[in-house]
Amino acid sequence: MSRLVLATRNAHKVTELQQILKAAGLDVELVGVTEFPDVADVPETGLTFAANALLKAHAVAKATGLPAIADDSGLCVEALNGMPGIFSARWAGRHGDDRANLDLLLAQLSDIAPEHRAAHFACAAALALPDGTERVVEGRLNGSLTTAPRGTNGFGYDPILQVDGDTRTTAELTPDEKNAISHRGKAFRAIVPVVEELVGRR
Repeated sequence: MSRLVLATRNAHKVTELQQILKAAGLDVELVGVTEFPDVADVPETGLTFAANALLKAHAVAKATGLPAIADDSGLCVEALNGMPGIFSARWAGRHGDDRANLDLLLAQLSDIAPEHRAAHFACAAALALPDGTERVVEGRLNGSLTTAPRGTNGFGYDPILQVDGDTRTTAELTPDEKNAISHRGKAFRAIVPVVEELVGRR
């Protein structure tokens, strides 16, 4: 069985990708980077989701000697020319302050009419091999921004993105409903044939 590292310390991401790989029938063992305590966090200095995902995947592949997958994602708002984008997690100035990020974004869009509040979640997933081989795939979830948060599931900007074709925000979906349509779920499912080609076999 081939071994594969997901460049994250988020156990939920590892479980999500494990389930997707298993459903595809791939004979690979996926572990998180927590299995390698000496591997340092990789600064996300790229200017695109794909660039950041590749930076992390290459660094972890080099450090562990194993094929590595990494992802980067965020919210892209049309009225803000695609921002916050790669700055989504630190839009309000402090990394990971979900509520501050959300409140700032809503304030910036307070006078934007409903028809101009289109936005989407984007995710790039990259696979890098220790020999430098790389591939990137992407997924997105289209919607529009509400004027106030709704729902208690999810995290980040989930409470303010109303999914196209639905009346609910992503924070009002069940975890299974969200996983079925999420940008990261789409990107992870898109990476399966790449993993099959470069790493594992059915």
